[in-house]
Amino acid sequence: MNDDLDLCHHFADFVAGARYEDLSPDAIEGAKKTILDTLGVTLAASGMEPAVRSLVDLLQEGGGSPESTVLGFGGKLPAISAAFANGAMAHCLDFDDQTPWGAHAASSIVPSVFALAERMGGVSGKRLLTAVAIGQDLFARLRCNVGWNQNWNLSSMVGAFSATASAAHVLGLSAGQTAHALGIASQQSCGTMEVIFATGSDLRGMYAGFTAKGVVIAALLAQKGITGINTLFEGKAGIFNVYFGGKYDREKMLDGLGEQFLGGTTLYKAWPAVGNSHTYIHAVIELMKEQGIAAKDIETIRTFVGDFTYTMCTPLEVRRAPKTLVDAKMSLPFIVGVAASKGKVDIADFSEAALRDPEVLAMAAKVVPVQDPDQNWTFKLPDGRIEIVTRNGQFFERLGNNIPGSQEAPLDWSRLVDKFVSCVSVAAVPPSESGIRRVPEMVQALEGVDDVTEVIKALV
Repeated sequence: MNDDLDLCHHFADFVAGARYEDLSPDAIEGAKKTILDTLGVTLAASGMEPAVRSLVDLLQEGGGSPESTVLGFGGKLPAISAAFANGAMAHCLDFDDQTPWGAHAASSIVPSVFALAERMGGVSGKRLLTAVAIGQDLFARLRCNVGWNQNWNLSSMVGAFSATASAAHVLGLSAGQTAHALGIASQQSCGTMEVIFATGSDLRGMYAGFTAKGVVIAALLAQKGITGINTLFEGKAGIFNVYFGGKYDREKMLDGLGEQFLGGTTLYKAWPAVGNSHTYIHAVIELMKEQGIAAKDIETIRTFVGDFTYTMCTPLEVRRAPKTLVDAKMSLPFIVGVAASKGKVDIADFSEAALRDPEVLAMAAKVVPVQDPDQNWTFKLPDGRIEIVTRNGQFFERLGNNIPGSQEAPLDWSRLVDKFVSCVSVAAVPPSESGIRRVPEMVQALEGVDDVTEVIKALV
């Protein structure tokens, strides 16, 4: 490789040259699972997150060419608007997939590629799978090899480039055009972790919509000849110097590029809440089962938290009784309260009515965070630790390891289909029963589909 070239050109060469035949079986499987999972959680958000209605209303008021479908609501809008709406919904429930190291790639990738595929028509399943696998791979390479300090929101900042790569492949852009698209996307590669840490905002659930919208704009502008930035990543004021203080591992980003696709490492969530909470959910549910502890027996639940999970507990009273659904999915005391009071966590447990559930709120009030530096998020998400104190003074402790959806216990295709069916059943306008049956079958055999718009048609 020519090391005089900025990384954006190496990435662009990879994107333009990638073919379905280059993909490993696990990369293909990862792309298929991600497509099905993202379509499901997007549809679920249309019915479960009231805030998205205002966004969809605004986009519908603007109108425009009917190019791409708004999932869950029906009707078509320009591809840019459809990507905005579907991207916002894709992350709204915090039920979308994630890397083993945290952060979300699919909620910007999948809405973008489907919006463009519908606009174009005739995009094959093989091309779409390759595009998704490309985006997943670049997201992981960027996410894992920059000096991150929990300041920038990597899902939107890195997601802008990985999803633009996917979009460029769908459009069939040349390497030069792809490099330009990446540069154009930098104008909307942004967002800090305060959108995650703060309470009271709907933006935490919707940020992927802004990324997906910017991605479609970037790819289409590059297609029309707009030029980008030749020194995008490594220039004096390039992305790596400005965002990460020059701390990045170029060699690792390029290692195996085009030969080893990292999308097969993607993890799929069993519960609709921030990924850092799943280890605590699992620990609570399993400990209560193992020790025969009933909800009425619990006096206190101590959650041992590190740097990131501590933010999920502050301000404590707000986190024990969140006022919005977005905050509920980021509030560790409330999430643990749901798990302990119900012995499970389902999509229906995060509704407007659930925010007022007296049993959940009473249990959440018993959750006491205990700061523990061993729980700091250094790279891989740590296994959370909880301690239950019963009314009769007994202490029980458990580590939340081997959680469903983790690398140790990944969700198989059957579990993902069950999740998909559960999700689409709560859509604002659920698909037909035949559509619900057909879509998982179509996605599992997507390499044989001539036009991926058939998948979307089955959902409306």
